Amino acid sequence: MSPLLLFSFVIGYFLILLGVAWHTGRNSNNESFFIGNRNSNWILVAFGMLGTSLSGVTFVSVPGAVAKESFAYFQVTIGYIIGYITIAYVLLPLYYRLNLTSIYDYLKTRLGFTSYKTGAFIFIVSRIMGATARLYLVVNILQDAILQSFHVPFWATTIIILLMILLYTFEGGVKTIVWTDTLQTTCMLAGLIICVVYIMNNMHMGFADSIQAMNEKGFSRIFVTDPNSKLFFVKQIIAGIFITVTMTGMDQEMMQKNISVKTLKDSKKNVLSLGFILAFAIFIFLFLGGLLYLYAAHENVTEIGDKLFPAIALHHMPHIVSVIFIIALISALFPSADGAITALTSTFCIDILGMQRNTKMSEVSKKKMRQRIHLTFAFVFLLFVMVYKWIDNQSMIGIILKVASYTYGPLLGLFSFGILTKRKVKDILVPVVCIAAPTICFFIDKFQKEIFGSFEIGIELLVINGTLTFIGLLLVSKSEKETKNQAR
Repeated sequence: MSPLLLFSFVIGYFLILLGVAWHTGRNSNNESFFIGNRNSNWILVAFGMLGTSLSGVTFVSVPGAVAKESFAYFQVTIGYIIGYITIAYVLLPLYYRLNLTSIYDYLKTRLGFTSYKTGAFIFIVSRIMGATARLYLVVNILQDAILQSFHVPFWATTIIILLMILLYTFEGGVKTIVWTDTLQTTCMLAGLIICVVYIMNNMHMGFADSIQAMNEKGFSRIFVTDPNSKLFFVKQIIAGIFITVTMTGMDQEMMQKNISVKTLKDSKKNVLSLGFILAFAIFIFLFLGGLLYLYAAHENVTEIGDKLFPAIALHHMPHIVSVIFIIALISALFPSADGAITALTSTFCIDILGMQRNTKMSEVSKKKMRQRIHLTFAFVFLLFVMVYKWIDNQSMIGIILKVASYTYGPLLGLFSFGILTKRKVKDILVPVVCIAAPTICFFIDKFQKEIFGSFEIGIELLVINGTLTFIGLLLVSKSEKETKNQAR
């Protein structure tokens, strides 16, 4: 299909997003940008967050990993559901009771000022690395499919995409994203279903026939029962629980959408419905992965991993399906990138600069500062995407989960310590603990064969990291009784 025609559809889709952004961003202020004036509809938030949770990596990497790992990723998804229940009944009540704009304010209230700044900084590092990895994957596909034909270099393609995101998030922030995410999630899921239906019709298979064919190829196995394997179901489910609790419940990007909902009751409904809908969507992605490998064998397609779905959709399907794939892919990209830049801007303004508490700055000055920071993070995204281009890994989902294991572990330890204990930490030592724990995890991961033999550590490294942080905080803390005795 003509790259020019594909590009025209991309531009048309983007103009629709701009129209939505203009309509929702009118009369927006800093409160609108940060938390949507706490007036977001929970149904829209839940549906839009589905797109943020899935992202372009899920769209491409989860189907691509089926040949290697079968449906084992669904084990993690079972953990996701348990994690969302934990968020709904443990973390959300806490955030609403404290009436937080930034969830890291909790760390200041419970542990201290240095802990608060440490948590916010960890989130910034985590979100930059994770979001730019997701962004790189989709930009790389768009580069190969469209812009390379116009001799546009990769860095310029990245700038074009970032400019698109900036244009529709610059004013409205969360208030706009709640609506644009809903549109994008709709397009992404529609593209997923259309691709599934097309392949099944083309191969003259029903659902039962497809599952049987996948069974024969070994694609549809869900549960891995070997305790030594990194895909062992107990490890995967536990990891899924903690991934959700940290990457959603302790993540400002995800939670600023939740706390933009008016009431705690509606916010709980949002999170719980998201968990079950997400599980269903991921199963469809895995099912699509099995279909893609069956179709690839039928059409003699040799690509694997992240390159499989784009290769089939763009070169082995009708033009209309190629267009749908590109729109769906962009729809998977934008929710993960636009929300990340917005959340990073919010965290830096509120938690690092303390803008909300600065009574000397006018609202106009705050808005100008916020917009400059928004632009700065877009530039940071550009730099990180170029780094990932240089690395050029075969499966970005592996990189993202590995990064999360290192960066979200300290957040897990900080929040868990604050919620589960009443001990007082020596606040100045908290950054040392939060650096030491992932450093130890790096060596555990690097030398795991020498330490554990055939026992493999996978994404449960996140739990180990959080546990080490928790232990470190215990070592630099005192009980309430000890604190009172010292005060005397």
